[in-house]
Amino acid sequence: MLNIGIIGAGGVGSTAAFALMLRGIARSVVLIDQNRKRAEAEAEDIAHAAPFAYANKIKAGDYPDLNNADVIIITAGANQKPGETRNDLLATNVKIFENIIPSVKEHAPNAILIIASNPMDVMTTVALRLSGFSEDRVFGSGTVLDTARFRTLLGYHLGVSPKSLHANVLGEHGDSEVLIWSNAVAGTVRLEQLAHDLNRPLPQQVKNEIDDNVRNAAYKIIDGKGSTTFGIAGALCRICQAIDGNEYAVLNVSAFHHEVEGVKEICMSMPCIIGKRGIHNRLYPDFSPEEHESLKQSAETIKGFTETALACIRK
Repeated sequence: MLNIGIIGAGGVGSTAAFALMLRGIARSVVLIDQNRKRAEAEAEDIAHAAPFAYANKIKAGDYPDLNNADVIIITAGANQKPGETRNDLLATNVKIFENIIPSVKEHAPNAILIIASNPMDVMTTVALRLSGFSEDRVFGSGTVLDTARFRTLLGYHLGVSPKSLHANVLGEHGDSEVLIWSNAVAGTVRLEQLAHDLNRPLPQQVKNEIDDNVRNAAYKIIDGKGSTTFGIAGALCRICQAIDGNEYAVLNVSAFHHEVEGVKEICMSMPCIIGKRGIHNRLYPDFSPEEHESLKQSAETIKGFTETALACIRK
């Protein structure tokens, strides 16, 4: 079990803490928030559920309490509001990270950092730059959640468990993300063949509907309830599980890449092997020509916003 620090005790941070406790992945959780009263209230509420799950310890704290942390999850930042894109939060969240990351570096220099603040791919690069940590110990939650959304909707359509489907969303965790249809399989059966065999065809109209529902899921959820919480908490829990069990699991986290599709030095989601050291290896699957082009466009989008963010960092 891991010692985990969570910076940001809002909806995402507190829900992630609750999920980690229920799953028995965290030995201890320290919740840190600028609003100390909120962090204390969330920690106490979650602690009251511990007797129904595992003997975890959860408390509100401050940065010195991170000295034994194996993993630190950063969810702090401005919340995405209805009508806003993730990239609208960029300048505000860079300033917030300039206050957070140096304290993390001071008190938990050996921890793995997982970034969930938006725009997540860009903020992962910002965290990497500000921390000076190894490229394998700083990564974002990536499109782990987007991939789960894709598999869930495919599962509903095909009548197959999402856990049995291998279909991925790569690129930006945002509007330019790319649903990879060309190499999707279930039980080694390619998706198109599976849809045919099950008499659940996937015409372009259905693909477009699935794409829209995956790509715009966050906007719809935010419009209805104000924020996304459960899905991203599940994704963060899955990543921590892979670290805790040294699983060498393949997950689509947002890692630093020296080059992807001709675009250099960006963080974006591609399949990575995750274990106790963080990122053990990066994988580069093959796709259709159209998907390669879409990934290039996604990488270029991330690169543009990343350059803007890095220019905002105080010299």
